[in-house]
Amino acid sequence: MRIRVLLGLLLVAILANQGWAAPQIKDDRGQEISLAAPPQRIVSLYGGLTEVLEALGLGSRVVARIQGDDTLKNIPTVGTHLQPNVEMILGLKPDLVVQGGVPKGIPALKKLEAEGVPVAMFAPHDFPALFSMIQRLGTLTGRDEAAAALNRDLEGRLAAISKRLQGTKPVRVFFEVRCLNLLAAGRGSMVNDIISRAGGVNIVENPQRLAPFGLEALLQAQPEVYVIQQGPMNRSPEDIYTRPYFQELRAVQARRVLVVEESLFSRPGPRSAAAVEQLARFLHPEAWESRD
Repeated sequence: MRIRVLLGLLLVAILANQGWAAPQIKDDRGQEISLAAPPQRIVSLYGGLTEVLEALGLGSRVVARIQGDDTLKNIPTVGTHLQPNVEMILGLKPDLVVQGGVPKGIPALKKLEAEGVPVAMFAPHDFPALFSMIQRLGTLTGRDEAAAALNRDLEGRLAAISKRLQGTKPVRVFFEVRCLNLLAAGRGSMVNDIISRAGGVNIVENPQRLAPFGLEALLQAQPEVYVIQQGPMNRSPEDIYTRPYFQELRAVQARRVLVVEESLFSRPGPRSAAAVEQLARFLHPEAWESRD
């Protein structure tokens, strides 16, 4: 009986792999990754990647996640994105590990690769890079068509927003990543592209993803809209209307302040188009009021 079961499982595996051409991709480190068979046990070390995998119909194959990733709640956690637990990951016997471009996590990736575990790292900083990540992940996992369909959906949603915003004047925006020791989203962040596609312009010109920003510079820049993310990096932001000196900001005086979910805005993934729409509706309500 046991032999029959094993033969049956082997037959299923053979049939599942028919037509599998061992696709090869390059991740955002420039590493070439190729899998001999479609991955069945995937460890995701970044919430945005977990969301993409789920959107591609691969949620049941994700066997572990990091702390703070609540996309799939009924699977174990294996540390944080900065310090993934290599021993726990190896114990789960993954055939693919994906990571979200966190430099401090690279030593763990190298240890996994040394043990023969395929690892792919993706670090999208704008929508074109997000679309590329989705397509490459689809190719690597045998979900090319699902990836293409997801990208078409996201591109269509962005095109619809762009159409509504035709003729509007860009609004100057400041995006608060962290309240204490004020940290802003720079021009190298996904948030920057979200702001741009929502009909805004990021007042922070620093080319990095994250940029320290002084209060004096903020008061001098006078953004028209102030956005505050709330989440692990900014768990309990102070009430902006009671912060010392912030009342001097015209955005605060005009109550043009928007509090947003960190994972929606700062986590590149399938929901990033929803972030654009939420911000666009706030920056340019007239574009929706006139057509809804």
